Amino acid sequence: MFTTREIVIWRTHSTLEGMRTAYQEQLHSLNAVLGEMCDLAGSAMDRATQALLQADLAIAEEVLSENDRLSELSARAEEQAFALLALQAPVAGDLRGVVSGFQIVADVDRMGALALHVAKVARRRHPAKALPEEVNGYFAEMGRLAVALAANAREVLDTQDPEAAVRLQEDDDAMDDLHRHLFTVLMDRDWEYGVAAAVDVTLLGRYYERFADHAVLIGRRVVFQATGQTPEQFQDAS
Repeated sequence: MFTTREIVIWRTHSTLEGMRTAYQEQLHSLNAVLGEMCDLAGSAMDRATQALLQADLAIAEEVLSENDRLSELSARAEEQAFALLALQAPVAGDLRGVVSGFQIVADVDRMGALALHVAKVARRRHPAKALPEEVNGYFAEMGRLAVALAANAREVLDTQDPEAAVRLQEDDDAMDDLHRHLFTVLMDRDWEYGVAAAVDVTLLGRYYERFADHAVLIGRRVVFQATGQTPEQFQDAS
């Protein structure tokens, strides 16, 4: 026979285990929504880049009109994060998962907004192309890197793999290199495309750079979610 004390301990343990399981399931659901948001942001930037390079007004309009889906998922993710705070009352390691979730919502929202900025430039310059032919290759590659970063951010949200999350920085380094090279082109005395084109190239380069930065921030937050460490601390300990 169990003593009263043993029964109380067993029931308490069972309750805590149940709460822990529920928390993990809800956090996984939250990360799944965040991952879907990364997919949408990456798709939006992919099509915005197409619109930019091809002066395709229809694609630009699609990007702008489909942003509502990202907004819906953002609201759902925030509701789930608030529910985790209210219903699970997480502490310590569990709390950092929820706080990181709120931060990631803001990061992916910003990625979506930056894709919209690219689409708006393409729409504003239509039927002309916003970019001089000389820089098309830069933006094609920046678009490719941006889409890859969004996909990788989605993957690390799914896997919670801190090592893969840290590697997001590598593609961001490549994006930064392209951004610096763009300024070399702009500052060349042979630039012949005028001030308006220079302004567009400068702004667009910044949009892609910031998109990549937010993907890297998602990776940093996943490292913190998974380990309680900054990426630098995690790498030093590895």
